[in-house]
Amino acid sequence: MLNTKTGTSTNASAMKAGQEATVSIKGTPDLKMAFVYSGEQYDQKELLDSIAKELPGVPLVGNTSFTGIITQDGFISGEDGFVGIMALADSDLTVGVAGSPKDGSARQTGKKVALEAMKAAGKDTAPAYFYMVAAPGEEEFYLKGIEEVIGRVPFFGGSAADNAIAGNWMLYTDQIVTPEGVAVAFFYTDKAFANKYTGAYVETNKSGVITKVDNNRTLMEIDGIPAIKKYQEWTGASNEDMVGGNLLAYSITAPLGVKDRLGDLVAIRHPMNGNEDGSMNIGNNLAVNTAVILMQGSVDELITSTGSTLTELNDKLACPAGALHLVHCGGRRAGIGDRIDEVAAALKKASGGVPFMTEFTFGEYGYEDDGNNTCGGLMLSFTAFAK
Repeated sequence: MLNTKTGTSTNASAMKAGQEATVSIKGTPDLKMAFVYSGEQYDQKELLDSIAKELPGVPLVGNTSFTGIITQDGFISGEDGFVGIMALADSDLTVGVAGSPKDGSARQTGKKVALEAMKAAGKDTAPAYFYMVAAPGEEEFYLKGIEEVIGRVPFFGGSAADNAIAGNWMLYTDQIVTPEGVAVAFFYTDKAFANKYTGAYVETNKSGVITKVDNNRTLMEIDGIPAIKKYQEWTGASNEDMVGGNLLAYSITAPLGVKDRLGDLVAIRHPMNGNEDGSMNIGNNLAVNTAVILMQGSVDELITSTGSTLTELNDKLACPAGALHLVHCGGRRAGIGDRIDEVAAALKKASGGVPFMTEFTFGEYGYEDDGNNTCGGLMLSFTAFAK
């Protein structure tokens, strides 16, 4: 049976925060791994060393989270830092954790880490499913490297985040701390797993064909028209709304979306920056000659979608859950602002008393139905582990 323990702290001392967050976890038998999410304010190595000392031999994996975390105890944040831990214990579970700074290309690094995770688990076969965290920027290529080793295996996770999109994020395991690279946890188990991956936005009737992309993530043209001009035609946004980082905030309730080959999933593409040449930087990769759709969602809908998505996840698992790992986009969290406690209340209600951990990321990973593993932005990737 899966036994899940969570712990949090907002102590300003990284060492003491690690000690406080592990109080309710220490001594739990059959601990196999722990997710760790923290504020950028800490010395992450000091924090992880403190946690590892309290949980000797337990593999750790995670990253810095945007402004806070949410557990069954509510939204946890602090000006001097915060940390949340969710530890999984199960005699029938085997987990292999590995991570690396970028070494060569992102794809080469993903391949290397996949091989190391299998070795750490004492296995030579693909896991039942896996978790990934990467630095923002090349998530799709880290994933390609991992899947080169294990094939298409269901996954979940998110990209490391900081509090001001200033590049102060870190991802880590108990062995490494790095601002660039990737880490994974490979799960070997016969118990059920489910992932609900959605933007929970509504499609509009405004769409066009991507006709020019630069360097994977700069959207130059839609239907042969500068991307910003087309976006303004669709939304009525002002020139000021499109300048630099103003676009990031404006587009939280009006992002773009791309459909998978069967239409089961609309992966959200978050416009991040508007450029003087009429292009816009996007948070994930794009492809020429594919359609892009204007999506819409109010702040009220961003809030209510969290509880409804968790309810859908529980239905998808179709058996009692022992733990819930919830990846929530940091951009959505920024748009929600001071109403974040409403999200915490909705998640607590929908969790039905099952322990959960919510992190806020700058990229979310998951899949829908039988589709391919996908990286997106402004999304929810909610995962349930059977008890």
